[in-house]
Amino acid sequence: MFFYKIVINEIVSTILIGAAPILEIRGAIPLGMGLYGLSPWAAYIFGLVGNMLPVIPLLLFWRYAVGYVGRHSYVMNRFFAWLFARTRLRHTKQFELWGALALFAFVAVPFPVTGAWTATVAAFLFGIPFWKSFYAILLGVAVSGIIVLMLTLGISAFI
Repeated sequence: MFFYKIVINEIVSTILIGAAPILEIRGAIPLGMGLYGLSPWAAYIFGLVGNMLPVIPLLLFWRYAVGYVGRHSYVMNRFFAWLFARTRLRHTKQFELWGALALFAFVAVPFPVTGAWTATVAAFLFGIPFWKSFYAILLGVAVSGIIVLMLTLGISAFI
């Protein structure tokens, strides 16, 4: 009984670290392996699951939140209208040309601020359809996780 309690706590902790907005899968894999002693693939799977947990709610949330704030605050409505017009004017050509592929590439590179949380904002901002966004983010997180796993293990140990 004690053994199961420890393992479940380590799994839940790895999933929660993966779901955290700053660490995401980039933090879940090294912490799952190093701190909790999970196998590399277990840390990868639980980090991936954790990182994808907030994606659907966030993809749905941004539209609701911006609409709500815009309806209840004239100043914020003007600000969001200005921000979206400016951002779309500067970057729409790239997103029209590359679309979900750009979203995938953005998430796949395991740098700070290029994770699933930020990608949901970009998907909303550029009007990428829900399921296209979801699958692009999922594939990006999976590739990012493999890169982090390779770096954590050492590339030679992975191959």
